[in-house]
Amino acid sequence: MKKSVQSTIVLVTICAVMAILLALTNSVAAPIIKQNQDAAANEALLVVMPDGEGFEKVDISSYELPATVTEVYKEAKGGYVVTLTTAGYGSGFVIMCGVAADGTVTGAVCLASTETLGYEKTYGESFAGKDAAGVEAIDTISGATKTTSAYKNAVKDALNTAIILGGGSVDLRDEAQILNDNLSAALPAGEGKFTKLFIAEVIEGIDAVYTADNGKGYVFVIGEEFIPVDENGSTDNATVKTAYDILVASVVEDIDLTAYGDALKYITAAKKTASGNYILEAKGNGYGIMGGDDYHPASGEYIIVRVSMTPDGKIIDTFTVSQAESEGIGDACADEKFYGQFDGKTESDYKDIDAIGGATLTTNGYLKAIERAFDALKILEGGSN
Repeated sequence: MKKSVQSTIVLVTICAVMAILLALTNSVAAPIIKQNQDAAANEALLVVMPDGEGFEKVDISSYELPATVTEVYKEAKGGYVVTLTTAGYGSGFVIMCGVAADGTVTGAVCLASTETLGYEKTYGESFAGKDAAGVEAIDTISGATKTTSAYKNAVKDALNTAIILGGGSVDLRDEAQILNDNLSAALPAGEGKFTKLFIAEVIEGIDAVYTADNGKGYVFVIGEEFIPVDENGSTDNATVKTAYDILVASVVEDIDLTAYGDALKYITAAKKTASGNYILEAKGNGYGIMGGDDYHPASGEYIIVRVSMTPDGKIIDTFTVSQAESEGIGDACADEKFYGQFDGKTESDYKDIDAIGGATLTTNGYLKAIERAFDALKILEGGSN
């Protein structure tokens, strides 16, 4: 019994001594470990800000910053190093960007990605020394639009972050949000939900028309003006009133395509307005039909394009009804910035548009759909193709 008690005392004593030694070791080692960790962190930050003289992590929880921002360090001379997580072809695309106190990029580097093309490894070199205007002017790389656009936008977010943390203000809304805010301000009764109208009539002086999804009216766009028309058709603008009356009076009838056999086999739908204009939906064989590789398999689907035309062959409006082109490349054909280029074109000049970078097959397929619409118009007007 006595021996057991002695053993217990010895064990307790050993444990106590070990605890004291560990505590002493930690008290000595902890500052050294932290110093080494800080040095390693600073070394990573110095990659994008080589002239940095010390960094302090910023608590960003109280700031409204771009959604891509995950971490920020402030440099002793007033610059910032920003870590951002975005998505290119895949998620988890992590970029670190340094911004000097004067608002220029000191460097940018990809920390992690699941991209397939490799451009993210060197693209950051393009941004060193650039200010906001310089970054905007850098081209995306044809064939790597998704990757390089994501990189470029992340660098813009880093520049905006530096402005915000420095006490400035930045409008973080994207184009869609700005448009919707303008529509909502013009017609609050629309409750923030609007759809752009596809136009089949010639209306002068109007750039676009949006209808409130709840049926409470319309918003007509003329330049930078957003002019409301309530659900009863009331407006003080004479140009808008004329355009509204034309639109609501428009009558559309379906055309029986079976009567034309194979002559219109690439036309999926056709209508004619009482004023004689046509609305045609045509198939174009883009990348989904003509392409396909290991990274971007072909979908097997046509691009479907809706076109409204006058009887003499002038395009009134264009819209991409459906497409299954490569994500981040060919799917740009569904962006109004692309298909809006055809509005006002005729058969003689419809090919005079800016192609989609890195998506030749998609662009050609879209042009083929427009060509087929022109061919169909001639047939429907009683001619031959």
